Amino acid sequence: MIIALALTEVKNMSNLQQSTVHNKLLSALDPVDFSRLAPHLEALELPRLYELSSSGKIANYCYFLDRGIASVVAQVSGGRKAEIGIFGSEGMFPTSLIMHDPTAPYSTFMQVAGHGYRIQSIHVSHAMEQSFNLRSLLLRFAQAMSVQTAFTALSNATDNIEQRLARWLLMCHDRSNGEAIGLTHAFISEVLAVRRQSVTTALHVLEGQHLISAERNQIKILDRQGLESFASGTYGPAEAEYRRLVGPF
Repeated sequence: MIIALALTEVKNMSNLQQSTVHNKLLSALDPVDFSRLAPHLEALELPRLYELSSSGKIANYCYFLDRGIASVVAQVSGGRKAEIGIFGSEGMFPTSLIMHDPTAPYSTFMQVAGHGYRIQSIHVSHAMEQSFNLRSLLLRFAQAMSVQTAFTALSNATDNIEQRLARWLLMCHDRSNGEAIGLTHAFISEVLAVRRQSVTTALHVLEGQHLISAERNQIKILDRQGLESFASGTYGPAEAEYRRLVGPF
């Protein structure tokens, strides 16, 4: 179930200082470009399942996360759906706005609660028209996201469920500041589009190799390097592309 956000949780940030922002895109902006956006940014808490965009609907707001993880989900008629990407403090959404398309093609919601900033889409569009550097940075991020989606497709087509799960956990770990990740088996099965029992079995395989520990809906990475090796090469290229195009991941 997707939930809405109470208006009382939104705060205008007209005096927002760039040094206090943890979102990597906002932090990487030239101070002049940041000043174009800052008066319009609103700080807000982002509870789990809060919807950032809805497929086929006009995206009135653009979101920059400071903390938390969002899922980008593709869905077709009949209810079939799967996660095609994730982002956290390294990014923003919807990327369609960067290409001047006001309609979000995918549904996006918070899979791990956090906080961040929203800004009316029109202000982002105006700022991009005024600044080549801002437009270039956001386009480079959109390219990095497209590479992530491509390797998600490759993983879905060629990896087994254990390898897919390993890659996905690494991506979540990147965006969790090294902390244990709060995820249920049911949720993982939904975003990976596999049966819940398959998730349970795959988690046991990774636990059996001492790569992770999973208990009480909490997953902890025990052997990061080992998990990367287990993920078969589909983890890493998108992250390297982000570092090349945007900056430290």
